[in-house]
Amino acid sequence: METILPAYNDPLFSILLIIVIALIISVVTYAWGLYKQQKEEGNLLKFLDKFDSSECALDTDDMPFEGHMLKPLTLLAKAFENSGEYHKAISIYLYVTRHIDDDFTKMELMERLGNTYLHAGFLERARSIYTEILRKRPRNTKVLYELGVVYEMMHKYDKAQEIIEPLNTLGKDTHTLSKFLELSALTSNKMLGTDEKVAALKKILAEEPKLYRQIVDTLLKLDTTEAWKIIDPERIKETIDILWFLPNSQVDLDIITSDERLSTLYYAKGYLQKPLLHSGIFAVDMLATARENGFEEGDLLFSYLCKKCKQSFPVSFKRCPNCMAINSVEVEEKIAKASPKTDYSLL
Repeated sequence: METILPAYNDPLFSILLIIVIALIISVVTYAWGLYKQQKEEGNLLKFLDKFDSSECALDTDDMPFEGHMLKPLTLLAKAFENSGEYHKAISIYLYVTRHIDDDFTKMELMERLGNTYLHAGFLERARSIYTEILRKRPRNTKVLYELGVVYEMMHKYDKAQEIIEPLNTLGKDTHTLSKFLELSALTSNKMLGTDEKVAALKKILAEEPKLYRQIVDTLLKLDTTEAWKIIDPERIKETIDILWFLPNSQVDLDIITSDERLSTLYYAKGYLQKPLLHSGIFAVDMLATARENGFEEGDLLFSYLCKKCKQSFPVSFKRCPNCMAINSVEVEEKIAKASPKTDYSLL
C-alpha cells in the first residue's frame, strides 16, 4: 500500500500556512494590546487613587454613573472651579475620570484636574498629573506650558527651563518665556551682588523689551539711579502705578523736570510745584488740572487687566492668576479722593 505524504511543496498549502500564521499573530497581537490597555487603565486608576482623600468635599462613592452625565458633571466642576470651590471640582473630576473609557476624554479630564490643582495651589499634585499626561501624550504643548508654570511657582527655575527645549522642538516660540524664567531666577537669586544683578537685568531688557515693566520694578528696589537710566517716558503708561507710588526720595528731579509727561505726573502727585498739564494720560491730566485749580485731595487708584483673558484684578501680577499668561498686564487708572493719612502703624 502506497503512503500519501502531505504536499508541503504545494503552493496552496504554503498560502494556507501563511494565512494561519498571520491569523495567529493577529490574535496574539490583539490579545497583547488588550492586556496592555487593561493594564494601563489599571495603572491609571491606581494613579488616581493617590489623589482620593478626605479633602475632596463631595461624596461620590455611591453615585451611579451613566454616559449622559459626563457633560453636566464637567460643567458643574468648571462652575465650582470658577467660584473657587476647588475641592468640589476635584471630587467631580476624579469621579468622572474613573468612569470614562474613552482615552482621549480621560486625558482631557486629567488635564482639567491638573489645572484645578494648579489654581488651588496643590503644586506637587498638579506636577504629578501633568507628568502622567506627558508620559502618554508627550506632544501636548498646553500641558508642557502648565508643567513649566508649576515648576516656576515651586521656584524650580532650572526644571522650568527644561520645558523650553521640547516646546522649541514642537515649533513654539519660547524666547519671551525663556527670558521671563531667566528674570525670575535672577530676581530670586540670593547669591548675586547688586551690581551683578543690575548688569544682568539690563542685558535681559536689551534681549527682551517686553519685560520692561518687571525690570523697572526690580531695578527700583536694587538701584534707583540705574533704574532711572532705563525709565522711558514714552512707556509711562506701562509703569504709571510703579512711578506713582515711588517715595519722593526715589524720584530723580533732573530727569522728571526735563520731560513734560513725567513732570505732569509728579505735579499731579504733589512732588513738583510748577504746573504742567500734558502727560498723555487722561486721569493724570485731569488730576493735574484739578490741583492747579486748588483741589489737592485727588489721588489715583489702579486696577490690573489681563489683555489675554480680560479678567481684572486689584493687584498687579507677573503671570495672570486666571490664564497664567505672561506680560499680559494692562494698568488701568482712575481718579479718586485721597484717603486721609493717619499715624497708625502695625509696628
